Amino acid sequence: MELQNGRLESMPKLLLFGYGNPGRGDDALGPELIWRIAQLHLADVECQNDMQLQVEHVTDLAACKRVLFIDADMSCAEPFDFSEISAEKDGSYTSHAMSPTALLHAYRQVYEKDAPPAFLLRIRGYDFELGDPLSDKAAANLEAATKLVVELCTAVSLSIWRECLVNA
Repeated sequence: MELQNGRLESMPKLLLFGYGNPGRGDDALGPELIWRIAQLHLADVECQNDMQLQVEHVTDLAACKRVLFIDADMSCAEPFDFSEISAEKDGSYTSHAMSPTALLHAYRQVYEKDAPPAFLLRIRGYDFELGDPLSDKAAANLEAATKLVVELCTAVSLSIWRECLVNA
């Protein structure tokens, strides 16, 4: 429980943040996975998505105990890559679209403390052309990634998350 505006309110234990452009074929993998998990109405899980990460999203991180970023990736192994990430200043730090590690770095700069534990799920995509639907191969990878995320949403311990790391 956290004290906010003079009231005790619970913080979501987990923020799922999917990003990508739903109008660009397999780039919709992050938002699509978020939509699927949101339909489950899991306790203490907040689902958000956007086209890209921006510095304003540091405020979303302040309200959670753990974060999972979810994105499509054309270069990771099939069906996905799941890794733990940490703050890192990179070339996206000053751009309009940020990497998850740069967002964690911005969090540290704004709040003068480390962000909550953070993980990145990159789902293998293949076709990213404007107007394309989700490819069949990416849809199969999405199924596998959804199973993992459902499992993670029920795992309280960070050690369980770390046991699930693949291709890290």
